[in-house]
Amino acid sequence: MRVDTPSAPTDRLRAFGNQLIDIHLRLRDDLDRVYDALDGEPGAPRDLRAHCLAFCAAVTSHHTGEDAGAFRVLGARVPELRPVLAELERDHHVVADALRAVQALLDDPSTDPARLRAELDGVAALLETHFRYEEKKLVTALDALTDGTTEGLFGLSLES
Repeated sequence: MRVDTPSAPTDRLRAFGNQLIDIHLRLRDDLDRVYDALDGEPGAPRDLRAHCLAFCAAVTSHHTGEDAGAFRVLGARVPELRPVLAELERDHHVVADALRAVQALLDDPSTDPARLRAELDGVAALLETHFRYEEKKLVTALDALTDGTTEGLFGLSLES
């Protein structure tokens, strides 16, 4: 009986896909806690501004790491993913702009809570669309690579 052992690069690719999903789940949970704080939920963080800024910093750090590290490696290893990676990087800039708008509202003591909620709703919609697209395109492509076939990868529609 022949046993195939996965290569180290293949293991890293699969781990990246799994880690990506885990990070997105944590960021979704963090955003839920921001909404809890905004709504004054019992047990929610008392300082909305601090929690919101921490969430913004976590998203920014995640996207910066992808742009500067993981996406460069993926683009070099899988050139077919470059258009998807470029689109995701553009999304990162749109999300960063939206997060800066939230931060500006938090810095203004006269901000209407309804306006802050509307801005957070926009960020939530952007992030959910971005996360789903990223997971669909990247994790599916990585799974095709780590399954030992490229046929599945090239059969995917990687363009938006």
